[in-house]
Amino acid sequence: MTQATHVESLKAKHAELEAMIEQENNRPLPDEMTITQLKRQKLRIKDELASLGE
Repeated sequence: MTQATHVESLKAKHAELEAMIEQENNRPLPDEMTITQLKRQKLRIKDELASLGE
């Protein structure tokens, strides 16, 4: 996998996690633990993207 492909994959996963967080927040009783876990995953991806220079 090239770096560009890896970056695109990470960006797609980041967007997917953002959508999942939004969906959970829009539920009548959002699960805060799930939201926290999703946000942590999203932050790890953001950090990895930053370390790759994107």
